[in-house]
Amino acid sequence: MIHANNKFLSIVVVNFFSLAFYIIFSFCILIKQSYALSHEWVGVPISEYGEQLWDRKSIKRNADGSVRVLSKFIPKTKSEITRDILYTMDINCFEKSFRDVDVFTDEKNSLLNNLADWQDPNGDQLILGVIGQVCRVDN
Repeated sequence: MIHANNKFLSIVVVNFFSLAFYIIFSFCILIKQSYALSHEWVGVPISEYGEQLWDRKSIKRNADGSVRVLSKFIPKTKSEITRDILYTMDINCFEKSFRDVDVFTDEKNSLLNNLADWQDPNGDQLILGVIGQVCRVDN
């Protein structure tokens, strides 16, 4: 009888610690995920097409000297086709050019394309606004 009680007690203790470890581990993952999804969006002047935001927390310097930043376009009119679009942009502050290395409609489905071509903003005030603000903050 004593042996059975000890065995039962050891099973309860092992299960308790396993459950406690699982809860702590899950809590840590949730904290990491919520931190990873936090942004500090900064807006540029709104245009007739909508608004463009960029994430101050996402600015990173690339090896080639360009700057990488997460940007979001919010169209003026929304529908199934036109919805918020997230871009990972590289910005060349010296040439005032950019390239979209990633375009996606949600943060889970994306594929970086570091070989995208550099583009001139062609007078697009939203893109020029992002380039101007990001380059001022980065320098």
